[in-house]
Amino acid sequence: MDEAISVVMPAFRAEPFIATAVASVIGQSYPHWQLWIVSDDGLDYERVLGTGGLRDPRIRFLSTGGTATGASRARNLALDRIETPWVAILDADDSFLPQKLARAAAALAQHPVVSCALDVVTESGRPLRQVGTGPDRLLAAAEYKFVNLSMDSMILWDRRRADARYDPDLSNMTDLELLLQLWQRTPGTWHLGTPLHRYAKLSGSMSNSAGTTAGMIASKTALLQRLRSGHYRLPDAAVVGVARFLELSLAAEQSFPAALAAQPGLLFEDHLEPLLRAASTASA
Repeated sequence: MDEAISVVMPAFRAEPFIATAVASVIGQSYPHWQLWIVSDDGLDYERVLGTGGLRDPRIRFLSTGGTATGASRARNLALDRIETPWVAILDADDSFLPQKLARAAAALAQHPVVSCALDVVTESGRPLRQVGTGPDRLLAAAEYKFVNLSMDSMILWDRRRADARYDPDLSNMTDLELLLQLWQRTPGTWHLGTPLHRYAKLSGSMSNSAGTTAGMIASKTALLQRLRSGHYRLPDAAVVGVARFLELSLAAEQSFPAALAAQPGLLFEDHLEPLLRAASTASA
């Protein structure tokens, strides 16, 4: 019997785009799913979606009871309620491609943690680039971020073999922090090299405003300090590899404003990737 997958979706000011995300779950070729939508703005998303004709008995609705309490708290609220063995994360402004859950379910039958390549698009859906394409393969923790150099909320995991909760004290990088917890129980991530998850770059992330940059630097610095202090019980190779990624990413954060000024519209991923590639080549 196929296992059910709970898809966890925090929703904050998501009314303009949540219908696309929800429709992408309803349209999955894999039918054994539940979608947990957690309102973090007081909005009745059951009404919002119903008005648009999006109703399905597999959709569950929760609320944090507050406003802007944070995606981590919203996700944790659902994670504490779901009963299925497998879980997936989907932000309300992103979407799944139709085969994502089917491909992931096949992989989860063998591997505790699964990721996939990304289609990175604008808010209007215009393609920008892809991240993490290539053959399906096991990525050790040390090499994972040198392949999946962008966001990590495309992951799925088997809660029986590796489980974790999101850190509400981090402003950014919470998906990577969750992976660091999961990697304490598993050597790495089975990566599907086909883009199965559409990641929408919102205007704020496109401009990489001063506030966004400061938050990213603070969170990356905090994760680097935790790694070096032994906070995560990881093998030495994993600590070295993830720490090296964070060091390079912090350097890229510092130099990105000037690079963006020289090349308006530059994606942070396009700025970071050459640094990661050079480091990988040097260590080969």
